[in-house]
Amino acid sequence: MNDPQTHEPDHLEIKDLAVSFDGFKAISGVDLALKQGRLHFLIGPNGAGKTTLVDALTGLVKASGHATYRGKDLLSLKSHQIVRAGVGRTFQTATVFEELSVLQNLDIAGGVHRSAWGMIMARRKVPTYVEEALETIGLQDVSRRPAGVLAHGQKQWLEIGMLLVQDAKVMFLDETVAGMSAEEREETGELLRRICPDRTIVVIEHDMDFVRTFADIVTVMHGGKVLTEGTVAEIQANPQVQEVYLGRSAEGTAHA
Repeated sequence: MNDPQTHEPDHLEIKDLAVSFDGFKAISGVDLALKQGRLHFLIGPNGAGKTTLVDALTGLVKASGHATYRGKDLLSLKSHQIVRAGVGRTFQTATVFEELSVLQNLDIAGGVHRSAWGMIMARRKVPTYVEEALETIGLQDVSRRPAGVLAHGQKQWLEIGMLLVQDAKVMFLDETVAGMSAEEREETGELLRRICPDRTIVVIEHDMDFVRTFADIVTVMHGGKVLTEGTVAEIQANPQVQEVYLGRSAEGTAHA
């Protein structure tokens, strides 16, 4: 999936995005520029609108405003069209086919780029893009095992691999490191750094240690709006952020 404008990075430009549920404004007036090559973290207390924002950008909820990527307004597309436009996501709970092998999960995910005829043809060998994804996510040694027997962190890496074989150039990752061990969190952060240069990666996260270690840019949401945006140092020094979010974390409730 080649970008005709290869001379400049891809940007996802969000303007005045709003989502309402039965008159309640879950998100209001969100403006964001999500740029390629940066690990962009989205933080804020529960109910801030983080997941709702991603739901809107991936076609799961209706929204007003604009979200322009490669000349297309994502808010006007259906979910499957958004996937084909190069935008993918993970959820808080891994959504893999547990009875199928790691390889089969990746092959099925890659089907978004195969014809209907190609989908029913017997596969004589592992496609190159599946092999490359396996190497990137570090699951070569368990490629033939059912996804259901993988460790928690490995399932999350498999989901990222499924986005890789879909050639997702914009990835929204929802609390990817929740429940992971310290070693798994470190490996996940390094994985994201490896795949980030030619992608736009946005991570919804509550783990502030993970954010501090790996974030290039942080957007703080509160009450359905963008409170502020900046580097980790800028965010940590912001009095408003300390009041509505980081203050709670400092008291030992980082997952509030």
